[in-house]
Amino acid sequence: MAKDDENKINVLEAIKALAEERGIDEEKLISAVEEGIVTAFRREFSASKTNENVYAEIDREDGNISLYKVIEVVAEVEDPDKEISLEEAKRMDPEFEIGDEFEMSLDVENLGRLAATAAKSAISQKIREAEFERIKSEYEGRIGEMTSGKILRRDNRCVYVDIEKRNNKNFDVDTITSRTEATLSQDEKVKTENYRENAVMYFIINGVQEQKGRPSVNLSRKSPVLVTRLFELNVPEILRGEVIVYNVAREAGSRSKVAVYSRSEGVDAKGSCVGQRGQRVQAVMDALQGEKIDIVEWNEDPAIFIKEALQPAKASSVETEITVREDGTEEKTALVVVPDSQFSLAIGKSGQNVRLAAKLTGFKIDIKKESDCSSVNVDDILNDFVPEEQAEENN
Repeated sequence: MAKDDENKINVLEAIKALAEERGIDEEKLISAVEEGIVTAFRREFSASKTNENVYAEIDREDGNISLYKVIEVVAEVEDPDKEISLEEAKRMDPEFEIGDEFEMSLDVENLGRLAATAAKSAISQKIREAEFERIKSEYEGRIGEMTSGKILRRDNRCVYVDIEKRNNKNFDVDTITSRTEATLSQDEKVKTENYRENAVMYFIINGVQEQKGRPSVNLSRKSPVLVTRLFELNVPEILRGEVIVYNVAREAGSRSKVAVYSRSEGVDAKGSCVGQRGQRVQAVMDALQGEKIDIVEWNEDPAIFIKEALQPAKASSVETEITVREDGTEEKTALVVVPDSQFSLAIGKSGQNVRLAAKLTGFKIDIKKESDCSSVNVDDILNDFVPEEQAEENN
């Protein structure tokens, strides 16, 4: 086999290998190479700096590269880059007439080093575009899904993750088809977590964007959705639809409150999520690197739900009020009375317990001690009390 022929075949082999490696359609890459050759010719050799009348063609069988310029036969030449006189055209073929077009073969070898560089740049751009479209089409429909991935490296801006593409949501290792590099930004990292190289973690797919000229899948470890997806993974009753995760309130890295309820008679929603000897909830906490999780029972009665949400504190009473504002939105408030001994527990460290309960229920919660409420009630009684003798004097 001649060396030139070997090189031609190698072009096709390189394109096929690149297409397989990047997960890009082979025909799109061949077209990118053809466009790159045309761009290179325009930059180095074309006086008009246009490539409307130039096209390249790579033979899909032997890899032979051809470059053509489409020339129009005219009576008088105004643009030598696009036109040829009838007289000159007839020297090549006596059958030519004015208005005819023919393809003039150009010498690809004359493209030179600069042209090759220009072609490479154009090809690289096409590859990036094709990769972006592939990743965008693949992952835009998966926003909110959970994926697992291995930490590749990190810098001051991001953690870079090798995430797995799967054909289903059950995270069966046998269904992995390819891998994609994704990024976890500073805003979506959990400060208390350790992102060590080669560690395998779970993430939520947040979106797709171009970063530094490359397509990137954006991930999150802070999203409350991650807690929901981890329970779906570890609790079969949730996957079957017997138990529903109503809402999640999360302060990532510290604590989450998860409200659940059962749709099937005889299925204990809270117990299903906790699991035997706490194994299921422990698996979720382990995946979140030790984040604490409170599982509470959702109830359609907001007062009962708020009581549940404030656990481990025990509330004595809950009064709720819903006010409709002028703009049509609702303001939900709740007055919760707790025993004096439960007050600190209800508030939580730095107000975390009541803050999460408010996020979980959607109510602005005001907590008061029983002793404070009792003193108010006594004062009200004394103020309203009028002795009999004073009443007679007033008469």
